[in-house]
Amino acid sequence: MSSESLDRVDDVAGALAAAVSESPVATANRPGWWGVEGSIPLLVVVIVAGIGTGLLFAVSLLAYHRRRSRQYLLISVAVGALWLRSVIGAATVLGYVPMPVHHFIEHSLDFLIAALVLYAVYANAPGTLSGRIDTGSDDIDE
Repeated sequence: MSSESLDRVDDVAGALAAAVSESPVATANRPGWWGVEGSIPLLVVVIVAGIGTGLLFAVSLLAYHRRRSRQYLLISVAVGALWLRSVIGAATVLGYVPMPVHHFIEHSLDFLIAALVLYAVYANAPGTLSGRIDTGSDDIDE
């Protein structure tokens, strides 16, 4: 290769390096840039959400204690998982939980919450899978 070709390669490599260093991902990792870790506004929101869901969790445990049914237990576990999401969020903002782990745990908890609530509704719903409500009568109107 000639020296002119090598200079062109160096110019292209320099331009690529400059473009990558100004990408949103690289910019977000700069100190002082708006990010998740150490964000006071985000931490305040997560703490307020944690207090709210913590209170809801306490109320759901009280309801389960009074009713002692599987449906109330499932709802209490779902609300507890919702509260755990706030705990994981606060730990992420404070730098204790890395972002990939945060996403894995929180999306897993999202699935768990949805599954628990849907199962609580499904397992205690009147009727059958076909949607027909069993009235106890075998008469069929034609």
